[in-house]
Amino acid sequence: MDDFSKFDLIGQADLVRAGEVSAEELLEAAIARAEEVNPRLNAIIRPLYQEARAEVPLASKDSTFAGAPFLVKDLYCHMAGVPTTGASALTKNFVPDHDSELMKRYRRAGLSTIGKTNLCEFGTLGTTEPKLFGPTRNPWDESRSSGGSSGGTGAAVAAGIVPAAHGGDGAGSIRIPASCCGVFGLKPSRGRITLGPDLGDSTGGIVNEHVLSLTVRDSAALLDATHGPLAGDPYTAPAPEQSYLQALKTKPRKLRIAYSTGSLLGTFVDPECVQATLEAARLCESLGHEVIEAAPQIDGDTYRTYYKRFWAMTATRAITALARGRGVKPDSLVSEVEPFNQYLFEVGSKITAADYLVDLNWFHGVGRDIANFLGRFDVWLTPTLGSPPPVLGHFDAGIHGGEEVMERFLQFLSFTTFANMAGLPSMSMPLHWTPGGLPVGTQFTGRFNDEGTLFQLASQLEEALPWVGRRPSIHAAA
Repeated sequence: MDDFSKFDLIGQADLVRAGEVSAEELLEAAIARAEEVNPRLNAIIRPLYQEARAEVPLASKDSTFAGAPFLVKDLYCHMAGVPTTGASALTKNFVPDHDSELMKRYRRAGLSTIGKTNLCEFGTLGTTEPKLFGPTRNPWDESRSSGGSSGGTGAAVAAGIVPAAHGGDGAGSIRIPASCCGVFGLKPSRGRITLGPDLGDSTGGIVNEHVLSLTVRDSAALLDATHGPLAGDPYTAPAPEQSYLQALKTKPRKLRIAYSTGSLLGTFVDPECVQATLEAARLCESLGHEVIEAAPQIDGDTYRTYYKRFWAMTATRAITALARGRGVKPDSLVSEVEPFNQYLFEVGSKITAADYLVDLNWFHGVGRDIANFLGRFDVWLTPTLGSPPPVLGHFDAGIHGGEEVMERFLQFLSFTTFANMAGLPSMSMPLHWTPGGLPVGTQFTGRFNDEGTLFQLASQLEEALPWVGRRPSIHAAA
């Protein structure tokens, strides 16, 4: 047996524990798949095959994943001695001397990391087309975006290189590529997984780490293996009452699900995304849940205005921090970053600290509004994105200009940012494909600290409408 791509991480680990295969065989098969499809996709930008070969014998059969192969996004989750570039020329030579806590937890869980995945520069766009590494292509249509910023991860999982891989989500960067690539992606509650020891916060508590995966149970098991704070973390989520994987053994109670298909920001929503949501609503209803059309009340015009300023702080913070570390003025580094991040810095550098704090407090109010809305519902169902995966170049600020790309960004991400601003768990599920064969995700957002309900619902939907057998033509098993 040399094709293990039909097994998820748990399935692969079970093979190892049963003595049917060795962890080394799993690793070599994953490397072979990567070498076959990655030249077309450009999902892995730093192979770590020799490092993984040295690491895999250290993984115990008794560990959760027993040496199964894995990938890590090239941002935030540091590996000692391996560059973390953030897909930027400014940081391409940054080599951390330690593992991030999340990386330590991946190692303790018995994962063998075979490489680092592509992303957009600094993770600030909903696509993966950095100038440093070139674009990651979508396995379902190589002319289209794989989403972002965890687009390399989404493409690698969809193409069968590994069944699950690490991602991060500050505006939808797990759920966006999950939707674009036809895989499962859950963003946990704020503070569920530590960003330590290097970061306490990225920007206003919006960034969360977790994975994209082929199956729901892998996502649950990986969250079991990695959740929990470090001392001094500015945000923490209460410990779950039971294992997330254990929760999957129980079907969800009858849930009260709100659904909405219109953008609260007043932006265009593609009919395929509307159709995907309506189909998911009908499916939930057929499974016995109460489904009601409803949405929280949000001032969309103000949200758009404030969010443009807020999002500008992501690149502005990154460039300012790098300048401070080098003892130079931030302006001196701007020419070295990509056009969209130049635009964000131009906007962000004009914002005062007081303006930022006032805006952040306003977003906290939005978070309370959404939390109060979810006091009446268990789950809020929407499209994941405003459109199916766009063609490569759609978000090129060098061609279209920064302001135009920001407008396109808000149209594409018109449903994902709310969960980040409110700190809520949210997941994208691959339940719909266009007539042309493009995946379209459906988003389910839950109450704070209630990933368990989302996982239970996801498992129920996965059983009712399985997607694992639906693979792109580029999939290594095809």
